[in-house]
Amino acid sequence: MATLNMVTSQGAPAGTVEVKDSLFAAEINLHAVRACVDAYLANQRQGTHKVKTRGEVSGGGIKPWKQKGTGRARAGSTRSPLWRKGGTIFGPQPRSYRKKINKKVRQIALRSILTDKARNQRVTVLEALTVEDGKLKSLDAVLRALNIAGKTLIVTEGLNAPVVRASRNRRGVDVQIADSMNVYELLCHDNLVVTRAAIQRMEEMWG
Repeated sequence: MATLNMVTSQGAPAGTVEVKDSLFAAEINLHAVRACVDAYLANQRQGTHKVKTRGEVSGGGIKPWKQKGTGRARAGSTRSPLWRKGGTIFGPQPRSYRKKINKKVRQIALRSILTDKARNQRVTVLEALTVEDGKLKSLDAVLRALNIAGKTLIVTEGLNAPVVRASRNRRGVDVQIADSMNVYELLCHDNLVVTRAAIQRMEEMWG
């Protein structure tokens, strides 16, 4: 079992918390991390791009000139892709870019990032996190007490509406629940602030 230091919202020491080695002291697998990031970015794409083929553009229909005798090349439609205002050849069409990641690969990637952040002292464990008034000023006070600067991801065990509301106007601070953590968000943030209850929930799912 690995051990992490735990603090209060005021930055005072609150003892230590034991965490499973499989979660915060695992073997780092960069291939799994890369696969999860690629899948996440691909799944954000809407895939609604569309161009019109020669059968969908307006106009055309009539043959521009007779087949023979004019000295010009043969033409059957004014909406040929070779003509101005014609259709587009092999243009993009609506499609799905969705990629599937196996559950085990996602778990390995999450363990790898959590391990890396723990090794680099980027994980702060809170005994509990409460921002009763839901104001940005109160959340900033907590972050200052923890001496945290830079992009920060706060992970709670469940939906904490006041904390979410307080973070909306704070650039670089995001809040997620343990059940919906993803690899991309973990990588995009320098610091990880997690409650003790959230760690217990993470161990239940991935430990």
